[in-house]
Amino acid sequence: MTAKEIKRTLQSEFVRTLRKPFVDAVKAYGLVKPSDKVAVCISGGKDSMLLALLLQDLQHTVDFDLVFLAMDPGYAPKGRKHLEENAKRLDIPLEIFDTDVLRVAGVHSAEHPCFLCAKMRRGYLYTEARKRGCNKIALGHHYDDAIGTVLMGLIYGGQVQAMLPRVKAKNYEGMELIRPLYFTREQSVLDWAEYCGLTFLPCDCPAKKLESDTKRAEIKQLIASLAANNPQIEANIFNAVKNVDTAKLLGWRDANGKHNFLDQFE
Repeated sequence: MTAKEIKRTLQSEFVRTLRKPFVDAVKAYGLVKPSDKVAVCISGGKDSMLLALLLQDLQHTVDFDLVFLAMDPGYAPKGRKHLEENAKRLDIPLEIFDTDVLRVAGVHSAEHPCFLCAKMRRGYLYTEARKRGCNKIALGHHYDDAIGTVLMGLIYGGQVQAMLPRVKAKNYEGMELIRPLYFTREQSVLDWAEYCGLTFLPCDCPAKKLESDTKRAEIKQLIASLAANNPQIEANIFNAVKNVDTAKLLGWRDANGKHNFLDQFE
């Protein structure tokens, strides 16, 4: 399929499963506004490539600017070539910048390289986006990532937290991070990629290749097994962090510090 034909699928075969949830999220959370300049962060995976096409389509109805950024963290030559070929096939004017994130994360955080890698990537992307006059960076996290994060925090982090669709950057004043695929299901993205005959990069990190079963993969399997018996499970997890009753929590923290339910008795 040509780039034009692939983009047309978002107006036809996948308008309900991809375009609609994307537009709904943009409207629900005010993710893109006129005069914005958004840097779409392309990882090389299916989600960020789809996000690039959906944001291009949104330009027909909202007056804003786009740039498309990809960070090469130290890919093998084959991986970078595949990224460039996909961008060309989809008619995405990609700008690639080089870093040594994979090497540094592996050396300085042998036990938890993924955490350091993600943190470094984010910093590089904010910096490069700001250089280009952008006020927002857009990431390809979807609905399944969001519910996975809730359980990751509960089971492995001992905390209640959500992956937010819109975040103010702490260290880059005036900039925001947005997640326009927040309502989009991963299976819909997989179906679209298969329909269009597209293949995308898996994570090229050596550390990840050594882990046959990451924590996020375990959580994904857990959710799937629960959803097999109760189709409402995924929606319930998603909605749980929208309906937190602080009066029934043992403790919580905010900008003013930590709080405890016993505070009311003092």
